[in-house]
Amino acid sequence: MFEIWETSEPARLISDAGSLKIALEKVDTMCRLRHDQAAAHVGISGEGYHFEIRNNEGKALARLTYVPDTTRAYQSVVVDELRGNNGRA
Repeated sequence: MFEIWETSEPARLISDAGSLKIALEKVDTMCRLRHDQAAAHVGISGEGYHFEIRNNEGKALARLTYVPDTTRAYQSVVVDELRGNNGRA
């Protein structure tokens, strides 16, 4: 079991996931949401957004700081290798 946290102040639990793959997809979804919000000028954070994936003991396994770049379309923060696609679409 994994937990996805947004650790920007105040820290909040976003969701849980049964696998690391699902946890990564949920972080990617949150980053896409933050990108869309920034493009619409809603809730802009100049320092970016901070996310953590934690194990069931609360230990951070992965951290990500995402700063939306609204000068281009959203690009996934999760590379294919992490998704387990080994470069395949």
